[in-house]
Amino acid sequence: MDNPELVFKYFPELSDRQTDLINKLGSLYNSWNRRINLISRKDIESLYERHILHSMAIARFIEFKAGSKVLDVGTGGGFPGIPLAICFPDVEFTLLDSIGKKVRVVENIHQELNLKNVTTRCERVENLTEKFDFITARAVTKITPFYSWTKSKIISSFTNEIPNGILYLKGGDLVEELSTLKVPYRLIELKDFFKESFFDTKKLIYIPFVK
Repeated sequence: MDNPELVFKYFPELSDRQTDLINKLGSLYNSWNRRINLISRKDIESLYERHILHSMAIARFIEFKAGSKVLDVGTGGGFPGIPLAICFPDVEFTLLDSIGKKVRVVENIHQELNLKNVTTRCERVENLTEKFDFITARAVTKITPFYSWTKSKIISSFTNEIPNGILYLKGGDLVEELSTLKVPYRLIELKDFFKESFFDTKKLIYIPFVK
């Protein structure tokens, strides 16, 4: 398995508690992955690079203000929600997935880490009535249907430095996929944040709220 020092190289400002929590993620995910196959064998060996640091790319793009509400859709094993909740202890994170066994694992992980700013929901996003400042996700589906499912869940007024919206992590050639998205967006190359080759094709798509 790779080393948490990879995270600390890019986030040297983390507090002692945050550093301790990041360190604990490796053993926690390895333990749970032996019981429930959350992450592939290849990826669990690169957990800190391919899941934790990848998730924390959002923290390089935006520093959420205290009190912000973030919905992590299709959280799976808790990515990007768990690493982001460690980065932003004063932000409320709701981790959502429609698969019950994954939600139970994420519930156990955040309880073991004593993350007071995390709640979990086993639900489809279309059925939610709450609204949030930001919606995060990692490669849940193509971006256009994802936008149609989630756009009504975003609070229109904002207090962060950028308008509320969607922060979507995805890799590969997105030209054709993004051509179907008929609203303004910004494409951020993660290779501008992190130098490891894994990030060469990884992107963050930011879609601000549109009335």
